[in-house]
Amino acid sequence: MAVYADEKQRTFTLQTKNTTYQMKVDAYGMLLHTYYGEKTDNSDLSYRIPPDDRGFSGYAYEASCADDRLSSDLAPQEYSCFGTGDYRISALRVRNENGSQAVTLCYAGYELSRGKYSIPGLPAVYADETEAETLGILLRDPESGLEVLLQYGVLEELDIITRAVKVVNRTMGKVVLLKAASMCLDWLSGDYEWLTFYGKHAMERTLQRTPIAHGISAIGSVRGASSHHYNPFAVVCEKDTNETKGLCYGVSFVYSGEFLMETEKDQIDQTRLICGIHPDDFAWMLEPGESFDTPEVILSCSSEGFGKLSHNFHQVIREHICRGEWKNKRRPVLINNWEGTYFDFTGDKLVSIAKDAAELGVELFVMDDGWFGKRDDDRSGLGDWFPNEKKLGCSLKELGDRIVGLGMKFGIWFEPECISEDSDLYRAHPDWAVKIPGRKPNLSRHQMILDFSRKDVQDYILERLCSVLASAPISYVKWDFNRSICDKYSTSLPAEKQGEMAHRFMLGLYRVLDGMLSAYPHLLLEGCSGGGGRFDAGMLYYSPQI
Repeated sequence: MAVYADEKQRTFTLQTKNTTYQMKVDAYGMLLHTYYGEKTDNSDLSYRIPPDDRGFSGYAYEASCADDRLSSDLAPQEYSCFGTGDYRISALRVRNENGSQAVTLCYAGYELSRGKYSIPGLPAVYADETEAETLGILLRDPESGLEVLLQYGVLEELDIITRAVKVVNRTMGKVVLLKAASMCLDWLSGDYEWLTFYGKHAMERTLQRTPIAHGISAIGSVRGASSHHYNPFAVVCEKDTNETKGLCYGVSFVYSGEFLMETEKDQIDQTRLICGIHPDDFAWMLEPGESFDTPEVILSCSSEGFGKLSHNFHQVIREHICRGEWKNKRRPVLINNWEGTYFDFTGDKLVSIAKDAAELGVELFVMDDGWFGKRDDDRSGLGDWFPNEKKLGCSLKELGDRIVGLGMKFGIWFEPECISEDSDLYRAHPDWAVKIPGRKPNLSRHQMILDFSRKDVQDYILERLCSVLASAPISYVKWDFNRSICDKYSTSLPAEKQGEMAHRFMLGLYRVLDGMLSAYPHLLLEGCSGGGGRFDAGMLYYSPQI
């Protein structure tokens, strides 16, 4: 067993091969985080929490006459809430039907199961009943009825714990989620640093190591993608931790969209880490009975330095994120014509390049941008996914057959999430482009964004991609995404739901990727966003190389 529920002690202990993670329900129903670190037994570790009573840190009304009261402003929380006494950074913030933003979560039950939970419409770690166990802890607001299900997946042998959250509106009115993080992690003590990875286009993931000082520090993205600029991965560590020794905690967000990771060191030197969808672009309305699933976070802890932590993440991503026949298969050596030709090519020129490459042992030829629509520069044609046979001098099938005849595989470039103003698709469906009514859109690389939050757009793109793939011997797709998203607005959403657009876009992207790979399971998909603009565990679920 990896998950232990002690109903008498009211503790939940997650045991991996080398680590222990524990929570406890206190006398007033608050779910406390008691420990995460080197492996220990299942004993109640709540003695580590000091029963402090400090000025300007209030406590629950029910505890007003108690001697053992513990302020939510001081307690290590398993999932922190805004508006009812915890003044630190919070995981959950809602707007209730009456306009208030208060929510209190109390323990309401738990469930254990073999195997690993899944998340509807989202990438997540997968594992069978012999590899993982799942713990679900139900929390409920006693006043409103709002429910939060905390989900934990434990992969014991890999020292991996995953976390995700389902919020269910059991209230009598509408609830708007203003922030719904995937995890909150509190440390009672310690002088920590955190490692984050910043960068820019063509220079991604530069390591920076900074102290977690008093106050709030954060990295994130509001660009519609995880971005070149900050990666949705961080490490919290002790100051003397290096590659081979020291305690460290890794956090990987399994999501390719907008994210926020923030740390806070509070007034009594406790440290908190929050990870989830970035709240600046997020407001999700739940009608009574509706639910919302957050993306997943992968956690791992190592007392043997960064090297062991890295190996833990490598193993879980290779074996339990990546899927399909290319998961552990050697990738073919490829040549791509982009820098060799840019838009200036014919089918004969491409075959000439492929012939020379084949003689050198190159195994795959990838035809890049410019093969479709009216596309002789980057100002037109995006969205018109029909082969330009006049430019190629042949059909796509004929070109593919010639490449395959050289003993190579044939690959192709797409950028399905973008659209050119000068395109037949835009002229037919201007409302499919992401732009705010009455405002001129911000252009990047002369292109706009196609609104993947719309199901009709998803269906159209999926049909076009599959039609192209069916027409020629294509075994490889390079999926590009060459700009950030702004001017966020969807003509398919009412005004009060525009805060859902960015996340619905990601759900739409994942749906299209899943549909394409289900139809063509042997396809090797390369994720590309101007190189490393969407380098995250979420994309690796669909594309085993980036």
